[in-house]
Amino acid sequence: MSKSEAGQGLTYAGAGVDIAAGNRAVELIRDKVKSTRRAEVLDDIGGFGGLFALDPRRWQEPVLVSGTDGVGTKLRIAHLLNRHHTIGIDCVAMCVNDVLVHGAEPLFFLDYLAVGKMQPEIVAEIVGGVAEGCRQAGCALIGGETAEMPGFYPENEYDIAGFVVGIVERSRLLTGAAVSAGDVIIGLAASGLHSNGYSLARKALLEQGGLQLEQNVPEIGRSLGEELLEPTRIYVRTVRTMLEAANVHALCHVTGGGLVENLPRVLPDGLQASIVLGSWPILPVFTLIQDIGRIAVPEMFRTFNMGVGMVAVLPPAEVDKAIACCVAADLPAWVIGRVEAGSNGVVWA
Repeated sequence: MSKSEAGQGLTYAGAGVDIAAGNRAVELIRDKVKSTRRAEVLDDIGGFGGLFALDPRRWQEPVLVSGTDGVGTKLRIAHLLNRHHTIGIDCVAMCVNDVLVHGAEPLFFLDYLAVGKMQPEIVAEIVGGVAEGCRQAGCALIGGETAEMPGFYPENEYDIAGFVVGIVERSRLLTGAAVSAGDVIIGLAASGLHSNGYSLARKALLEQGGLQLEQNVPEIGRSLGEELLEPTRIYVRTVRTMLEAANVHALCHVTGGGLVENLPRVLPDGLQASIVLGSWPILPVFTLIQDIGRIAVPEMFRTFNMGVGMVAVLPPAEVDKAIACCVAADLPAWVIGRVEAGSNGVVWA
């Protein structure tokens, strides 16, 4: 090969993958990752795998509970506004709230971030949100992967997914089997849309309604973009306190499908949830979406959380204890219904 031919050779950077930018991104997130460290973590960022050692003195019959999820088309709002600092919180929330439903304490979290072009500052902003979500959930961010994929993702777009492992004693594992007729259903307040229903929300508000993300919307008291990027609430600390204080029979994370699809998943055969409409305040953003999109009520409740992001099912005698835990955490909660004999669905009272 001649000298001139060697000088014209292809490079990875020339193909669109900047290894140096990737290394800079790692340095920018190092301290954020360290801020989530737990005593059980054995290594530092940069290893091929994350190491986490359980304390055998703490657990008798440990059951590991795992979960994985992403953020969905909420990412489109972040891309349009070029605001990325809360998306990582959403990713963590969608995972840890799921394992929490089984009574599990989230132990560690890993993220996967795929970008069209490596922009270290934006990567650091996204992973900073992941770290913040892990701090809120009390779990360690022990690893992850950032992949630069030019030609696959547009330059200024990305996707993110997460994976969490939690733990619970077998004797305290929540499966819904303990639920019985007469149990009370408590709804814990959502912070907003969380990370579900954004395709319909964008269709109604941006396309049909012609609203702009930057414009202030009087009905919600802030800009539309701020409302739609409100991070998903992480319920871990409050609900784990509740599990210590009260005899909870089941928990339900209200995600895609709303109460209608999710609540029956924790009800034994022969039981149904009777939900009292009007027993909690519907957040204004949902009313706005419904009015502009002329969306039927059943469709709204099958798509969105409608203001209830987590549900606890427990005996009547335990209700005051559970509500007290929410009040102490400044988390609105309401009695929204009861369990009764029926066809394993949701009925409206």
